[in-house]
Amino acid sequence: MLVQRGMSQKKLAELTGVTGAAVNGWVNGRSEPRYEKIAAVAAALGVEIEDAVNRRTPMVSPDDVKWVFRAAPADGGREGGNTATFAFSASLDVLAREATQNSLDEQLPGLEPVVAKYVLHELTGRHLKDFLAALGWEAIERHIAAAADMRQKVGRVLRDGLSELADTQRLILLRVDDYNATGLTGPEFDDGRFARVVRRTLDSGKAGAQGGSYGLGKAALWASSRFGLVLVNSTLSTPEQGRTERRMAGRLELPWHSLDGVEYAGPGWFGRVDPERQNTAQSWWGDKPAAESLYLERSEGAPGTTFLVVGAYDGSGETEDLEDMHGRLVKSLAHNFWASMVGGTLEGAKLRASVTAFRNGVPVRPEEFIDPHTHEPARSRAVQAFLDGETVQELTERDQVLQTTVPLELRRRKDDLRSDNPGVHQAVLLLTAAGEEDEQPDCLAYMRATRMVVKYKRVGDLPLGHRTFQAVLLAGSSTRSGTPEAEAAEQLLRTAEPPDHNDWIGTEDLTATYERGARQKIIDFKKSADQKVREVLRGQADEAAGDEGPQVLRELLRLDPPKVAQSQGFPTVRAIEGAIDNTGAWDVTVTVKLPKREEPWVITAVPRFVVRSAGSVSVEWSKIVPLAGCELTPHGDLVFADGATQGQFRGVTDASSHPVSAAMSQVMVDVRRAKEEF
Repeated sequence: MLVQRGMSQKKLAELTGVTGAAVNGWVNGRSEPRYEKIAAVAAALGVEIEDAVNRRTPMVSPDDVKWVFRAAPADGGREGGNTATFAFSASLDVLAREATQNSLDEQLPGLEPVVAKYVLHELTGRHLKDFLAALGWEAIERHIAAAADMRQKVGRVLRDGLSELADTQRLILLRVDDYNATGLTGPEFDDGRFARVVRRTLDSGKAGAQGGSYGLGKAALWASSRFGLVLVNSTLSTPEQGRTERRMAGRLELPWHSLDGVEYAGPGWFGRVDPERQNTAQSWWGDKPAAESLYLERSEGAPGTTFLVVGAYDGSGETEDLEDMHGRLVKSLAHNFWASMVGGTLEGAKLRASVTAFRNGVPVRPEEFIDPHTHEPARSRAVQAFLDGETVQELTERDQVLQTTVPLELRRRKDDLRSDNPGVHQAVLLLTAAGEEDEQPDCLAYMRATRMVVKYKRVGDLPLGHRTFQAVLLAGSSTRSGTPEAEAAEQLLRTAEPPDHNDWIGTEDLTATYERGARQKIIDFKKSADQKVREVLRGQADEAAGDEGPQVLRELLRLDPPKVAQSQGFPTVRAIEGAIDNTGAWDVTVTVKLPKREEPWVITAVPRFVVRSAGSVSVEWSKIVPLAGCELTPHGDLVFADGATQGQFRGVTDASSHPVSAAMSQVMVDVRRAKEEF
């Protein structure tokens, strides 16, 4: 406390009426002051008596919280932004997937599920002004403007964010709360959860059954801010500096910039100025009013962390509407985590998730807790039956769930020389009838420990006339077998996931960690899962053919005559050819296939850059020229001749709208029915 208050031992001795030797003994733990002297020490330091008694770090006044920016390196090096934020597209879908996976990884031991709450706040008027004042916006706006170099991707996003705020006087905040989680524990600078999340890049510190392994997931939060700005407030599961509540901090992720003749490396931190480290801000322990002014106050006392994305937006360009953003978050959470939200009698749900939206403190979308059985009824039924021990080996009723196994041959780790035979893991395959409302039937969903869906895969080469189904592949710890092979499989599959955690493949980490042949075992495992689905369906079909059996099997596996193929209902891209021109733009020629109809087709052509995540990023055309069978409308759409089955046009992308250099991208073109009337 003396260091934090900038007070010498001699000065404290004078203020408390004791000798310097007595204060030195207190500081070094050789003696303890009497209670009345503790009260005098607290008064001299300006802290609560409880802080002095417990020698805990005192709360910090908002006036003592500042923005501090890292100085540029002396060698002249420059960073154009945080590399980790380029690993994902800046979409709400990606944010919800990555942030919720991180919350599940931090679940506290016990029976309580992690509670993840997504809260959207749209601020205007007085609400916006008060928030920006509490944030210290004046101190950072000039840094953001200085970093908004239009020649760089990050700079263009920053410039767009500043323009959007100035033009609309509107700001959207996205708060991501988790409860029953560990919180940002650990010291300020040494190894721990706080340092990994707030101070470090590409450092996950995760192991075992946890989902992440690259330290990239947290970057999705910063990538979803127009300004690269995220605030945090954490309730710790274990005390740090004698406290557990409202450990607060902020990080602003900017590229290199120069302001008032001073060069900055880029990132800045919001916190208490460290008295012992030059040009450094620490996290601070705040009070309730400070947390409320920053929209960081947590609604429950359970441990966990709140992340506030300032200037939240959907970088895919799909939506800027508050209500639509609410819907996209609900859809993403349900799509990726329905199995985590299913609970049974033998094992409870791992997750409860909700989404709420406010406009200036007034609810516009009440809190909506996501029901997995509503969003994914067939798949949720399968996992529920597994958790309840109510699966069957042969389907005799429509709502039953068949359970079988799929072998995964394990490989030995290079750092494990003791085991000659790592064994075989028996993953669990669940199969049940799809519902009529299922938009994507005949799919297999991969998952492991937390039951987050790693990938959806459509199963091919199925028996003729089969009734639609949904299948779930539970591997590793999600099998609940508790065997050494299950633990080893968990490690193997975790290592086989790329940064997006959207498949099991031959990653560099897999090659570096396991003996040769591990990649092939992963490939064989996925092929075996598909083959097992086919065998189950064919076996049931054979039984139904030899013996009509129960009515439900005849419905499930009825051999209907092949359906007559129908023509495509919408225009599609038949071919795309092109190259990068001397301006750095894609110049492409696109051939469009059109279904026959009497009315002319009017379409909108949208160029997209393919990125690492599951989605893609739309860009703009600088020029679009009809070539054959079509004309350009006043709105920039393409109208095709009556009865035409094919048309062709040329398009040149706008290089200023590119998220990355064209040379580092692939381009695709979507065609959609235009909204205009022709």
